[in-house]
Amino acid sequence: MKPVIVVHGGAGRIFKEREEGSRAGVVRAALQGYGILKQGGSALDAVEEAVRSMEDDPHFNAGCGSVLNEKGEVEMDAIIMDGKNLDSGAVSAVKCIANPIKLARLVMEKTKHMLLTDRGAHLFAQGMGIPETPGEKLITERSRDRWKKNLEPDSNPQEFQKDLGTVGAVAIDSEGNVACATSTGGLSNKLIGRVGDTACIGSGGYADNRSGAASTTGHGESIMKVVLARLILYHMEQGMTPEMAADTALDYMKTRVGGLGGVIVVNSSGEWAARFSTKQMSWATVKDDQLHYGIYAGERHTKSVDEALTSESEGF
Repeated sequence: MKPVIVVHGGAGRIFKEREEGSRAGVVRAALQGYGILKQGGSALDAVEEAVRSMEDDPHFNAGCGSVLNEKGEVEMDAIIMDGKNLDSGAVSAVKCIANPIKLARLVMEKTKHMLLTDRGAHLFAQGMGIPETPGEKLITERSRDRWKKNLEPDSNPQEFQKDLGTVGAVAIDSEGNVACATSTGGLSNKLIGRVGDTACIGSGGYADNRSGAASTTGHGESIMKVVLARLILYHMEQGMTPEMAADTALDYMKTRVGGLGGVIVVNSSGEWAARFSTKQMSWATVKDDQLHYGIYAGERHTKSVDEALTSESEGF
């Protein structure tokens, strides 16, 4: 099996001045994940590494750069899933951790549970020796400015939610195993303790070797209503291509509950798709040593991996 990885940096509206950073961030993540697959590594390791790379990139609403809740704090959600045996681990409303995706992986591998939240997740992280990152370190100037703007009496937080920036990855490895990973800071100025689609299995992501893997982004509450990731896999089980399955599910979410979003998908034979109903979604994929990436509908740049790695080391 030829390995494939697809990543997204969130669906929504990407402001002009952030386009370059978003493009470079998803390309870097895809190349890092592909590097693992190319050496015979697992899909699970590849998606975790790709998402970790984007959590560490302040351009995205995950890890460092996460949006703030109503009290001005970062609360993050993440999920990872192994298509081989349907094992999954997730965390929700976690604070003071640089890489929630790593904690989600530990929940999957070191506990009998699938989802730990808030204080319990925090205690588990301490028990696993995960270093605490001061909350301040995860807050960017941009997130704080947005939070303050949303506190103004005449503000419309919904306007700002369009620039969502959840991150995710899906992959298939040389053994034919698929995996997905998704991580987010959620919605700006959300209620304390609000958990969106990301940490919910079947909504924020789903992976099953029999059909494929999907990772979602967009309006969390809408995604949960239609269980978007699992819905896409269902369509593929019925014989749809990844692209058709993604478009059908996104269209259903839009018509049924008025929700917009984006998805990345890979099926069990290595076909992939990156589709969205929002204005934009940053995405990148590597297959057959070719890198493809874009932000706008219909936009698709292609480079060889070697060329991309060269320009990467020169600062993209």
